[in-house]
Amino acid sequence: MGFLSAPAKAQKVVIEDDVPNSIVLVSQDKAGDEIVRIMNETQSPRFHDPKAPRFVLTDRKGRFALGIGGYVKATAEYDFGGISDDVDFYPSMIPNGGQNYVRNQFQMDATTSTIFLKLMGRTKHLGDFVVYTAGNFRGGSKVFELQNAYVSFLGFTMGYDYSTFMDLAALPPSIDYAGPAGQVFSRATLLRYERAFGKGWKAGVGIEMPVVDGITTQSVNISNQRMPNFPAYIQYAWNKSSHIRVAGIVRNMTYENLVAQRAESKAGWGVFAASTFNVTSKLNFYGQATYGRGISQFLNDISNLDVDLVPDPEAKGKMQVLPMMGWYAGLQYNITPKVFVSSTYSQTRLYSENDYPVTPSDQYRYGQYLVANIFWNVNANLQVGAEYLRGWRTDFNDMTRHANRLNVSAQYNF
Repeated sequence: MGFLSAPAKAQKVVIEDDVPNSIVLVSQDKAGDEIVRIMNETQSPRFHDPKAPRFVLTDRKGRFALGIGGYVKATAEYDFGGISDDVDFYPSMIPNGGQNYVRNQFQMDATTSTIFLKLMGRTKHLGDFVVYTAGNFRGGSKVFELQNAYVSFLGFTMGYDYSTFMDLAALPPSIDYAGPAGQVFSRATLLRYERAFGKGWKAGVGIEMPVVDGITTQSVNISNQRMPNFPAYIQYAWNKSSHIRVAGIVRNMTYENLVAQRAESKAGWGVFAASTFNVTSKLNFYGQATYGRGISQFLNDISNLDVDLVPDPEAKGKMQVLPMMGWYAGLQYNITPKVFVSSTYSQTRLYSENDYPVTPSDQYRYGQYLVANIFWNVNANLQVGAEYLRGWRTDFNDMTRHANRLNVSAQYNF
């Protein structure tokens, strides 16, 4: 900790021996060229992920480095004219009058504060080599929870990371940690292979641990899963900040038919197209549109509803997969190099099939999400922001409920 709090002129400390394995503590911008290149190329583009570490431990030759970093973030939230009953803003979590009569609430949160370790270097046989672990305090009762833990080399990624069925670079900025209702977001234990080819082209394919949630009854139950998820994508980029990505996923979901006393399964699938590009030198667009069946785990708002599988009203003991959709579109305008504003509108929808639900009910049908914010990068390490959120939840009985939220935040990167 003493090293981390030392003044800038003392950023380099050398262990006093002359063996090749000596370690040097330096600021990240003074690390070897290869280390800086790998650090920048493997930086996650997601807005909520930590930036490059300020300090790294590197060997004398500058070929390997261990970065330790993260950020501390504090957020204050105030809901009015209706609430979203969660620390994150989900339209699906807007309660009806019979569940909660509270129309205002105040919350504070620091659980998204993140710590990470990143080992990086260039090897003769494995090329650029990265080992990364990160976590925040989003576990139950605010305990530390793993967010990423993977090793990456030669285009392969193995471990726990963001799903291949995602586009991190097209996600919008927000103080709200969850983000838009129709955003595709998921983490999984996985094996992924990615490769760049041609001019601006890149593709990836993965095998991922499945998670299946469903609405169970006395005649159906969710069982152990027998097959992984299979996602893939292809992307074309015409400059460093502009690209389009098309992705797909197929999955096989197992459940127990308690009437027939046997295991059965249903197939799920999904596709999306996402893009981000510069409209002008200061204005940037980002957006995504997703459609599929049995992919509620991947859609932000619907992921709270456990509807990968639902009972089939027309066949006792059977389950079905419902069609679902999500999309968002937004703009970011850079007022100055340190100040920018953005706004995003999003929607997600669950469709009915085979008379499900049997009668119109207060079960979620679709949600809408609107966010507008401003961020100021006070310096290289400190960012403050403010935002307004509005959500709408409409049920199958055509009743609509609303919620509004104001967020302010301060984040310090280290």
